Amino acid sequence: MAAQEQHYVLPRPTFEKPVKILIVVAPYYKDIADSLVAGAKAEIEEAGGSWEVAEMPGALEVPTAIGMADRRSNFDGYVALGCVIRGETTHYETVCNDSSRALQLLGLQGLCIGNGILTVETRAQAEARADVSGQNKGGGAAAAALHLIALARKWSSESKGIGFKPLGQTIQMAGDIDGTDTV
Repeated sequence: MAAQEQHYVLPRPTFEKPVKILIVVAPYYKDIADSLVAGAKAEIEEAGGSWEVAEMPGALEVPTAIGMADRRSNFDGYVALGCVIRGETTHYETVCNDSSRALQLLGLQGLCIGNGILTVETRAQAEARADVSGQNKGGGAAAAALHLIALARKWSSESKGIGFKPLGQTIQMAGDIDGTDTV
């Protein structure tokens, strides 16, 4: 059983500037979703961050909401939460696979997303994973987002000296040894 396994948890990252995270949750199973959100909020607050919550009808809409928020707002990262319990049809596979794949594609585009959408066989499994004093998968998803934000901030300050720069910044041209030929 997963609850009996020992696993390593990375230390919580620290931030010079507080983080702002959007928690996007599908409260289809409201009690489970509420536990996931509670765990995520606590983890974000422990890191000194702030959060907002957006609710979506189901797990399939969570990645779309995150994509929209990233284009239209100023969040540092995102936590995707929800629960999909296997039923009698293949809809389970569609929801699990497509929501996960969409979140992964957003992450590969550079978004900092912690995926806490539970995909389980039974309600009991979901309850154990959502429990804040148990497996706390909501807190784990928030921790994943925080680690990705820390990494993005670390790398955003490093420059390789190539590429486009915002208007008004000096750009040294190739072959310009002393920096006098600027654009």
